[in-house]
Amino acid sequence: MSATPFIMDHPLIQHKIALLRDKNTGSKEFRELIAEVTMLMCYEATRDLPMKEVEIETPITIAKTKVLAGRKLAFVPILRAGIGMVDGALELVPAAKVGHIGLYRDPVTHKPVEYYCKLPADIGEREVIVIDPMLATGGSAIDAIKMIKRRGAKNIKFMCIIAAPEGLNALTEAHPDVQVYCGALDDHLNENKYIVPGLGDAGDRIFGTK
Repeated sequence: MSATPFIMDHPLIQHKIALLRDKNTGSKEFRELIAEVTMLMCYEATRDLPMKEVEIETPITIAKTKVLAGRKLAFVPILRAGIGMVDGALELVPAAKVGHIGLYRDPVTHKPVEYYCKLPADIGEREVIVIDPMLATGGSAIDAIKMIKRRGAKNIKFMCIIAAPEGLNALTEAHPDVQVYCGALDDHLNENKYIVPGLGDAGDRIFGTK
């Protein structure tokens, strides 16, 4: 049984996504907003990290308090647009390791094509959060998670800013064990497999390319 996707409804996230959608938002502000939304979403996606109790000495006395325990984190952006989310994620969890998966969408078939994969050597021991601003057809996310699983990872989450129903359904069907976090769930994909209403091509808007 698939985990129910978590659709963010926090006012700050929704406000910043509205600014991301605006075609008049320039690359500099767009990059800053992507990082800010990622950090806010990451707060929720890390809510269930395991904790352990330790004793520390405060300026007043000895206190029992909690710190993170068990597996450490790794963020894995899907190139190239996923790179835009890395800074926001590391702002919240600076000790996390970062892998990279390179996939591009064939303009004719709309299928993902792999061209790069570099992951931490201990990926199998880490909680992995795959990040990509857009979940359109779901093909890239599905293939990226397959690649990560083949390298031993068992605890994987996927985090995107905007998802189409088609991609969300495909991802949860292909990987029912992966918890998905979305900033917004949009209406549909158009004939060119772009999310509607969406925000255009996230990679182009992050990096100022066409």
